[in-house]
Formats: sequence, C-alpha cells, structure tokens
Amino acid sequence: MPPDPRPGDDAGMVHVKVHPQAAREELVARGPGRFEAWVKAKPIEGRANEAVIALLARALRLPRSRLRLVRGAAGRHKLFRIAAS
Repeated sequence: MPPDPRPGDDAGMVHVKVHPQAAREELVARGPGRFEAWVKAKPIEGRANEAVIALLARALRLPRSRLRLVRGAAGRHKLFRIAAS
C-alpha cells in the first residue's frame, strides 16, 4: 500500500507526475504525498486526468469524489487535494 499522503489533517495534498499513453496502468509511490502514474489514456478531453483519478482513488482506497484536481489539468505534473470525508 502506498504511504499515507495526509500530513496529519483531514485534507491532504498529493503530487502526481503523469505519463499518458503508456503501455501500462501503474501508480508508484515516490515519497510521502508523491506519486508517479502511467495511464493508457490519451491526454485528450480530460481522459488521462480521469484515468489518473481512478488509479489514485483505487490505490488510496478512497471514493473518486474525494479527489479534486487543484493544478495541472493540462500538464504532466498534477496536484490533487483529498477532501475531508
């Protein structure tokens, strides 16, 4: 299981470096609150972002609705906020 990204409060921040159009779907922890994601989806019309959200939610065992993309919608470096439950 990846390390807990929350720094002791109810809402944490997660940094993700994304590799769209990859041959595999994988999420690798790179440190506290930092991940690297490979998704098969193309970065067209938000498809890669949706794939990253699904992958991150599954890995962190959270509902997708608790993840909000704060920064990086059009880039490879993304910042997500984990909303309080």
